[in-house]
Amino acid sequence: MAVVRDLRVLLRFRNFRRLLAVRLLSQGADGVYQVALATYVVFSPERQTSAAAIASAMAVLLLPYSLVGPFAGVLLDRWRRRQVFLYGNLLRALLASLTAVLMLSGVPDWLFYASALCVTAVNRFVLAGLSAALPRVVDPDRLVMANSLSPTAGTLAATVGGGLAFVVRLVASDSDAVVILVGAALYVCSALASLRLAPELLGPDQELVQPRLKAALVGTARGLTAGVRHLAEPARREAVWALTAMTLMRFCYGALTVMVLMLCRYAWSSGPDDDGLALLGLAVGISGAGFFAAAVLTPAVAGRLGPIGWITACAASAAVLEPALGLPFAEVPILIAAFVLGLTTQGAKIATDTVVQSSVDDGFRGRIFAVYDVLFNVAFVGAAAVAALMLPPDGRSVPLVVTVAVIYGAVAAAMVRFELQ
Repeated sequence: MAVVRDLRVLLRFRNFRRLLAVRLLSQGADGVYQVALATYVVFSPERQTSAAAIASAMAVLLLPYSLVGPFAGVLLDRWRRRQVFLYGNLLRALLASLTAVLMLSGVPDWLFYASALCVTAVNRFVLAGLSAALPRVVDPDRLVMANSLSPTAGTLAATVGGGLAFVVRLVASDSDAVVILVGAALYVCSALASLRLAPELLGPDQELVQPRLKAALVGTARGLTAGVRHLAEPARREAVWALTAMTLMRFCYGALTVMVLMLCRYAWSSGPDDDGLALLGLAVGISGAGFFAAAVLTPAVAGRLGPIGWITACAASAAVLEPALGLPFAEVPILIAAFVLGLTTQGAKIATDTVVQSSVDDGFRGRIFAVYDVLFNVAFVGAAAVAALMLPPDGRSVPLVVTVAVIYGAVAAAMVRFELQ
């Protein structure tokens, strides 16, 4: 297989292997932690979950990144990225352990959400840093290949982590707190793995590093302005279009995620303790298979069509297949749709990552990827809010499925128009 051959080529780069290990352990822990949160919020027997409740939880956990994200980018362009991976993962392990304690203590929901927010806020630094550091461990000719395999491998690791969370939950008598402690242990492993990388290796360049927090925070507004101005330059037009398309596709993915959660919780099961959680786990696994397929297909297809052409193809495919598979609201077609959307969403993301990394100078990469992250989260929260307004209690909504298909179609048409300019 071509993907195996490409992976062998990349694994010859020692520092790529080490950075990949940090990513796999970190995102595997993310998968464990996120599934534990989802099962606690959505599938706990004592909770009568609604689409509005899911949207509220997403807003609490994700919307504050609109404030955290820009600071993350500016700091990432000043702090050594290796140190961010080390201390960020250790901090997440500590905070995740605190979340587990709060679950067992019966504290008010706001306190639990505050703890979870802190864990996922640190996650913004780590993920943005991993993307910004990737060009430092591979040569430019292999950057597209690395963008296909590395983030996708991380997503697959998160999927495997999610599967591990389901298994641990069954073994530990439905204890979400125990699952979160497993995630905390994986965060510690990721921190230890980062020690194999030299502190200066991942950048930014030494003259850009400002170790003092006060100096970095004072320069935040100026740095963000410079980053936005850098992105607005004519040479970066392709990156702007790719980011816009990816944000809209993320919105679609978020709306459908809430719909599937509600279908698993109510329409496809007789109760929260029945098979709804198993169906959700199956959907996550099938979507992960779509991510893997994207890693296999993207290098070859993007090489022929170009990154923008591949984003267009992904959006167009989703526009056609999403309503065809989603409108029956049956288990098998929806699970097939999970694969299709995993493939198209991840394929478009790989292409977008490549466009941004190729277009943005290294000194601005942390800021731009942090903004990229903010767009992702705002789009997901906005999608959850829209889904909460449109979804009935059982999760079956024809208007939502049609609206998402229209958005996918509009993205494809806009990208075709851009290529023709």
